Amino acid sequence: RNAGIRVIMITGDNGVTASSVARRIGIDGGKVVTGDEMEQMTDEELGKAAAETSVFSRVVPEHKMRIIKALQKNGETVAMTGDGVNDAPSLKNADIGIAMGKTGTDVCKQASDMILADDNFATIVEAVEQGRNIYLNIQKAVLYLLSCNLGEIMSLFLAIVFMPHVVSTLSAIQILWVNLVTDAFPALALGVDPMDKFIMEEKPRDRRESLFAHGGMIFTIMNGMFIGTITLVAFRNGLDVSPAKAQTMAFMVLSISQLFHALNLRSRTHSILEVGIMRNKWLILTMVFGITLQIAVCQLPIFNMLLKTVPLDLSSWTMVLGMSFSIILINEISKWIAKER
Repeated sequence: RNAGIRVIMITGDNGVTASSVARRIGIDGGKVVTGDEMEQMTDEELGKAAAETSVFSRVVPEHKMRIIKALQKNGETVAMTGDGVNDAPSLKNADIGIAMGKTGTDVCKQASDMILADDNFATIVEAVEQGRNIYLNIQKAVLYLLSCNLGEIMSLFLAIVFMPHVVSTLSAIQILWVNLVTDAFPALALGVDPMDKFIMEEKPRDRRESLFAHGGMIFTIMNGMFIGTITLVAFRNGLDVSPAKAQTMAFMVLSISQLFHALNLRSRTHSILEVGIMRNKWLILTMVFGITLQIAVCQLPIFNMLLKTVPLDLSSWTMVLGMSFSIILINEISKWIAKER
């Protein structure tokens, strides 16, 4: 119920028994529609009844089919459970047919989309939670990659527009390095993010909606623009010393801010303190490894030669880390403002 999933009981028992059981297990059994009453209803009337009624009694297989079609006509996504041969048509026509693994007939299992191996209704809830988290992790990885790549494009494009007479924001080898180190590994770590403890408090998503629904597009664009902007600020600051330092500053800010940004994708609605910073150990290891690698790339002579970087002093590193960390602060503030509204 908290997850926005409505449970409907359809049984061959009489109405009094169905209503009593429904109340005991937490389904609203106040109103019961019987098979005889359904026979007298038109499809439109049954659609209205299905929207308001959670218990149907004295039904036959034909009634189950009518209930499924009525719910689907109302725009609902219907999952149907069953175990007998006579359940096969309704399992086939439901959006998700779920057969009982232990007691279900072979016909029933063949007609279904899923088999409930332990015949335990609670397992369906766990399956929903896992399914939601798989989708959410895919979404996290995609939004992360797009926002980071948008930041890279912005930093390069705007530098050409507003500073056409200076060196490029990043060299070709630096762009390749950023895509290898700061894009791939964090995205993979987000793909195995632990289950979101708030996921079963959200309503079901529309199966036709895109990955960018519920503010995903704005989130991607705004974070991409922010990453691009702070990269350009670092680049401009470094130009006061030399073109090499400008590229190095931009390279460091772009890379490390993306690593920090991966934490924002743990949840777009809850603070990283609420979801738990250390819950995804792979992501933390990726961040530590990435930042350590960036420091080495900047400070060790062999990497200076390969990646065209120069060593930075303490004040420059303070600026780089402060600007990079600001991507977390700006997202935490926006989450807090959204909650206050």
